[in-house]
Amino acid sequence: MAGLYPEVTHHSVRLNGLRHHYVTAGDGPPVYLLHGFPETWFGWRKQIPVLAQRYTVVAPDLRGYGLSDKPAVGYDKRTMANDVVALMDHLGHQTIALVGHDRGARVSTRFAKDHRGRVDRLVILDNVPTRVLSSTFDLERARAGYWIFPFMGVPDLPEKLIGGGNEEAFLTHLFRTWSYNPQMLSADEVDVYVKNYQQPGTLRGSFADYRAMAEDTAQDIEDENVLIDCPVLTMWGAESDVVGKAYDVAEVWHGMAKDVTAIPIPECGHLCQEERPDFVNAELLKFLASWNGS
Repeated sequence: MAGLYPEVTHHSVRLNGLRHHYVTAGDGPPVYLLHGFPETWFGWRKQIPVLAQRYTVVAPDLRGYGLSDKPAVGYDKRTMANDVVALMDHLGHQTIALVGHDRGARVSTRFAKDHRGRVDRLVILDNVPTRVLSSTFDLERARAGYWIFPFMGVPDLPEKLIGGGNEEAFLTHLFRTWSYNPQMLSADEVDVYVKNYQQPGTLRGSFADYRAMAEDTAQDIEDENVLIDCPVLTMWGAESDVVGKAYDVAEVWHGMAKDVTAIPIPECGHLCQEERPDFVNAELLKFLASWNGS
């Protein structure tokens, strides 16, 4: 199991009234990596060693996930973006390059809208904005994978059905159905996530992230006509049922930002950075090449 983990330094700090866990590696201009569901910082294990050769990499566990605290409230993306700002202030980073996948992409999008002067460039992996999802949700999309939104939106029931021994079956189903290659993750890799979701509060915390959808949508609608003004790279799995096959991702993101590079990833599902790390890493390095931290 030890060989699964990249060389990182673990940290714990109290910010915004919560204990936040994050890892760091490398030296240079800061690049922050925000994971999605059902991942933790561990979801970036294939990017961290590559990026750390040129950059200071910061990969937090978002509130509700991993070793960070799991409060009952505060999962709207504005609050979660403010957690990132607090971490930046703690580390002395005025401006960053920001990379987000899935739930982390939603936090990253809100960050880019709310804190425009603190992000130099933005990378979005396999995600469309919450307001777009809300306005297009239908039975077909639910069948394709978005069933988890209404399911996790039910208070308490998902925790009862999944907790206490069904975590492995639930997570294995997600990883297999969200991947182009159903065997993408090894048994040891899946086990890392299973053990995480067996921790007290993790199911509740991550599901609360989804239960914030109505508030997230309202926030998105408030400033839907305000374009993100930093350069944006969006990549998505061409075989992702929940994004690549469900939306014209390039068109969506060209409507979100002034400067967009849109790249589909062939033979790839939803978990882009885990399934096609070589492709993702190469495009990240290209996009970040001129990022000098100022």
